[in-house]
Amino acid sequence: MRKKRRGAGSRGGRGNAGTGKRAGHKKAGMPPQLGRYGFLPRRGFVKVKAINVGWFTDSRVSQLLQSGKATKEGEAIVIDMDNLGYQKLLGSGNTSFKLKIRVERCTESAAEKIKAAGGSVTSEVAEE
Repeated sequence: MRKKRRGAGSRGGRGNAGTGKRAGHKKAGMPPQLGRYGFLPRRGFVKVKAINVGWFTDSRVSQLLQSGKATKEGEAIVIDMDNLGYQKLLGSGNTSFKLKIRVERCTESAAEKIKAAGGSVTSEVAEE
């Protein structure tokens, strides 16, 4: 005959085996009822798609003119950024084109760079 406590049988198995229908068993399946859980997004946050002044290169401007997304008024090239899917114009980079840009938002540095090239910016909101 063997000893009684040689294997795991005398303690109901190994680890959490054999706990059966005890108190902690059902807690895992119950939904949390109090408090906040998980990620809560910021309310009122609107994602703005932005583009830099330096984006307007020779190839891109000619591509916009060919596709009809930009038009020419004399020497100036008229671009409506809403048609391109952008809401904000940022001031990184430079452009040599005389652009007339209509955009929802525009930084001061972007407006200065466009005006320095002989163009103009029409925006609803001017930002720093």
